[in-house]
Amino acid sequence: MARNMPSRLEVISRYPKKDKGHKPLLFVHGAFVGAWCWEVNFLDWFAERGYEVHALSLRGHNGSPSTAGLHGHSIADYVEDVASVAAALPTPPVIIGHSMGGFVAQKYMEQHEGSGMVLMASVPPTGAVGPSATLALTRPWLLMKVGLVEAFGSPEASADMMREAVFSDALPASETDKYIKLTQSESMLATLEMHGPCLPNILGLIGKAPVKVIGAEDDKLVAPIHVYATAAIYGVQAEVFVGMCHGMMLEVEWEKVCQSIQLWLDDEGL
Repeated sequence: MARNMPSRLEVISRYPKKDKGHKPLLFVHGAFVGAWCWEVNFLDWFAERGYEVHALSLRGHNGSPSTAGLHGHSIADYVEDVASVAAALPTPPVIIGHSMGGFVAQKYMEQHEGSGMVLMASVPPTGAVGPSATLALTRPWLLMKVGLVEAFGSPEASADMMREAVFSDALPASETDKYIKLTQSESMLATLEMHGPCLPNILGLIGKAPVKVIGAEDDKLVAPIHVYATAAIYGVQAEVFVGMCHGMMLEVEWEKVCQSIQLWLDDEGL
């Protein structure tokens, strides 16, 4: 059954052929991309297994118009976008957030109801300072490239950064190049807020809903140490996928991530 989604936002939806009583899944993308990153593999996979699934493009991303100029959009704006889509669903969804989208998911859960939360290669609840410091120490030139893409993002400007930071060598160049052409810049305000001014209320989140934390062994943007730290804060075990890089939903072995999430959903009765 199609839902009446907010008309100002791009929302890509898939519905199961048979309702199995699962909680709806709402996917939140990270920086530089849009809902398309979930459409490539994840949405059909979960819909085929009985889930109602939705992926939104946050304002100023892909097919969702900007309301104040991209660099003026805040984390609160992105949370409002998630809330507007979640409000159209029959029950509180499981929020699945990647990278910056994981940070947005935590801020959403701080203020709203959700049936669960999956944090994929997510900015930790303690903010982006830790991952940025790790990147500065290990790959300072890559950190500089990330900053340039945030300011002047385009397929041409981001190509080198995306190849190095987001995709593993296992992904064919033809696929990498296709995805790079869909990238864009990211809000400087939202990026700044993730570095301190807008941290989630961790004590208010712990125990509020089931949480799953996953990451990638070769992730340069959110190194495994920060994935393990996030899991420790929420009192769960982190799962780190070998041979994968930051863009887990687009990797060659993306299905392993889906299978892991489904097992967790089953275990939690979601």
